[in-house]
Amino acid sequence: MPTLTIDGKEITVEPGMTVLQACEQAGADVPRFCYHEKLSIAGNCRMCLVQIEGGPPKPAASCAMPAGDKMVVYTNTPMVKKAREGVMEFLLINHPLDCPICDQGGECDLQDQAMAFGRGKNRFHENKRSVPDKYMGPLIKTQMTRCIHCTRCIRFSTEIAGVEELGATGRGEHMEVGTYVEKALTSELSGNMIDICPVGALTSRPYAFKARSWELKKTESIDVLDAVGCNIRVDTRGLEVMRILPRLNEAINEEWISDKTRFAYDGLKMQRLDRPMVRINGKLQTATWQDAMTAIAKRLKDIDGSRIAALAGNLADTESMVMLKELMHSLGSDNIDCRQDGAYLDAKVRGSYLFNTTIEGIEKADLCLLVGTNPRHEASLINARLRKRWKKGGFAIASIGAPVELTYPVEQLGSNIEALQQIAQGTHPFSTRLKSAKNAMIVLGQDVLARADGAAILALARQIAETYNLVRADWNGFNVLHNAAGRVGGLDIGFVPQKQGKSTNEILAATEAGNIEVVYLLGADEIDMSRLGQSFVIYQGHHGDTGAHRADVILPGAAYTEKNATYVNTEGRVQHTKLAVFPPGEAKEDWRIIRELSESLNKSLPYNSLSQIRDRMHAIAPHFASKDKIIPASLGNFGIAGRLNAEILTPAIRNYYMTDPISRASKIMAECSSLLQKTTEAA
Repeated sequence: MPTLTIDGKEITVEPGMTVLQACEQAGADVPRFCYHEKLSIAGNCRMCLVQIEGGPPKPAASCAMPAGDKMVVYTNTPMVKKAREGVMEFLLINHPLDCPICDQGGECDLQDQAMAFGRGKNRFHENKRSVPDKYMGPLIKTQMTRCIHCTRCIRFSTEIAGVEELGATGRGEHMEVGTYVEKALTSELSGNMIDICPVGALTSRPYAFKARSWELKKTESIDVLDAVGCNIRVDTRGLEVMRILPRLNEAINEEWISDKTRFAYDGLKMQRLDRPMVRINGKLQTATWQDAMTAIAKRLKDIDGSRIAALAGNLADTESMVMLKELMHSLGSDNIDCRQDGAYLDAKVRGSYLFNTTIEGIEKADLCLLVGTNPRHEASLINARLRKRWKKGGFAIASIGAPVELTYPVEQLGSNIEALQQIAQGTHPFSTRLKSAKNAMIVLGQDVLARADGAAILALARQIAETYNLVRADWNGFNVLHNAAGRVGGLDIGFVPQKQGKSTNEILAATEAGNIEVVYLLGADEIDMSRLGQSFVIYQGHHGDTGAHRADVILPGAAYTEKNATYVNTEGRVQHTKLAVFPPGEAKEDWRIIRELSESLNKSLPYNSLSQIRDRMHAIAPHFASKDKIIPASLGNFGIAGRLNAEILTPAIRNYYMTDPISRASKIMAECSSLLQKTTEAA
């Protein structure tokens, strides 16, 4: 390994590292604009100049210079200082002096580095150039006169997002970054270009002119709009969420987030449920908390537990599900389920419903089989990780199901279950590749498991995993890809039918037939409300979505930015959201609502604080005590062999921008959805 001396400090680095990376490792501060550790090296800006002893009598661009053994590097000599000042002076020749009105002001790399490494004055007085702004859709606002041609955005869209929509035209002063033909960006990761732009050329259109960075309170939390569990930072001012940004976590989302995670926050203040409501004479009317609790207690009086059911939605936190499970048990009901799409997932075998390879583990795989899933829409950051692995080479991806547009080459093996059966039997050509693969992985989508033959497909996938040695002591290639943030936590604590209890589809059928009289919906909005018949519906949630429209009593809860809550992501990692703002109006944290309801029903639950509930969760499943860690789960016997049907395997998500009550309430997501529809129709 090469050993360098940097500013008098000797350091040994990994082979292949650049001088810039070695300087970072040594603690030397080297400025840069075009260099980004997740992108290919461009060497455009020349800001990272250093002096190398014994080399040419001029500064060298450290980002493009390989670190060599016995190299002596200086980062703060007079020559380096003068060279950087010259580069900064050239960069500012055409840069507009609009810092006071620039959205990037206060968190701009150019501002910071001009202060730290610039001359403080400019010797050029010629007129500055002006570049027309480019239209890139409803999410990104452009001010291309500020662009310094670092090409980070181009490299991100090409390399990370995998959607080659940006490029440069012209040369030198006449170079412009744009979409060639003016159009909206279609990548679901496009918002990350705002973060990596070192100047104010690309900024957030929804956030523009709303707040300054120093006004905002910053809260570290996690995203719940899919099951990836991306680490985020929630920036708030007063009682309003102003923006959501990514937080670095190399094991999950690296430093990226999806556009839905980033921009759906405006839905948090639209169509909110902020006070209890009770249906009187066919109309929902506002009520006090006491009135709402009394109405529920009155309706539940003398009802047999077998005629009561509860369904938990995709955004339900684990604490509230534990509370609701125990409340239903106290009422004598075993009719509970967190799988509102009816997916066959065996809660008794934890390994049967997890993404066991883990997100970070994808980088060790050498073959992948997707079954009825579109990871680009169901888990954008897992899709980005698959693309990252594909770019390294030696990684083939095949798919069974309806063709979908992904960001890497995919071999289509068939559209229905027949190909999967042939692979299990060893008669498909893909079987030989599975046998020879060292670390193969199979990924099952949710819609596949929600079919009538979902249990049989799960059993078939287990058979393939066992036949082709996908599960070993050092590797687990069996994966279920979830799209609901609350699903894994619900399965972990057993929010599924107990004893002779009914599952989601059975609950809906029994309700239609009049055999279930009361249904408790804990944020469950994705079921067919027309099947609830004449039942008494209690809806606890934070948005006026489909569940609230059908409800007889509404109990306003808190959204994920308004509570301290536990979620388990698709790979089984326990994480916590943090309270960034308080719930609006009279809304409360979900576990508190259920605790108060239990008192009104004379079934008081013995939990008076979040810590007590979490102790109960630890008792049910010990891995809840291991925050942000992967606890490997073994596979056992799961799935039920049975008859398979020939229907096409389809992905679970039809409209990426409209998957939950928050995104459906978002004006920004509505604009994106409308644009997506127009693009699809035009195609």
